Amino acid sequence: MDNDFFLFRAFDAAELVLWVFWLFFAGLIIYLRRENRREGFPLENDVTGRLEPLGTFLNPKPKTFRLPHGHGTRTVPDGKRDTRPLAAVRSAATDGSPIEPTGNPLADGVGPAAWAERPNYPDMTLHGVARIVPLRADPTYHLASEDPDPRGFQVVGCDGQVAGTVTDVWADRSEFIARYHEMTVAATGRTALIPVNQCVVKGGKRVVEVGALTAAQFAGIPGLAQPETITLNEEERIMAYYGGGYLYATPDRQEPWL
Repeated sequence: MDNDFFLFRAFDAAELVLWVFWLFFAGLIIYLRRENRREGFPLENDVTGRLEPLGTFLNPKPKTFRLPHGHGTRTVPDGKRDTRPLAAVRSAATDGSPIEPTGNPLADGVGPAAWAERPNYPDMTLHGVARIVPLRADPTYHLASEDPDPRGFQVVGCDGQVAGTVTDVWADRSEFIARYHEMTVAATGRTALIPVNQCVVKGGKRVVEVGALTAAQFAGIPGLAQPETITLNEEERIMAYYGGGYLYATPDRQEPWL
């Protein structure tokens, strides 16, 4: 009894649990740091364009993911750099300098107008059908009677000018909310989408106010390949166009705030 007691009298269960926790926590950090390098890495040097090497300890092994609804597979990391042309120039030669668009700042994919190159197929519901569709394509969805129906309302840009007329609403069949207002652009007659979080519907005035763009800039909103379907890539580009408007729509928005 005395010998057994001597072997365990220095044993501290609380200390053991603490060390187990620290080892688990260190392993978790290493795992997460490895996993977050599957996309967006390796980094590219701003000045030389050289790909920055990564330590082998933090490099995750390639993993293949099976995409839902028969969209194939994707293996990451693949060690490739983004080779899309960039319509921008660096504002200075120093490392980390901001870049400035050289063409249409709303569509060049720079700064707040940047988008991720997502796949060119629609987001799907669990049942394998297009998630976001116009109300005319699915009569089982309708606007709540408590909300104003924006169809027929005029769309007004940040300059107070009329840009067009709302013709339909696009619903999210998974979240049961409106995602886009569809409009006819007055200047061109083409169809464009307005994300609902980019506009204010004023039922009393029968207008939809959009603060991101001037009336003339609605003509450049990226269009859709299919009239009743929107792909993930199209969603990215449309949202980026409006996002860019908050900085590039008017010259005064690029000035510092005082």
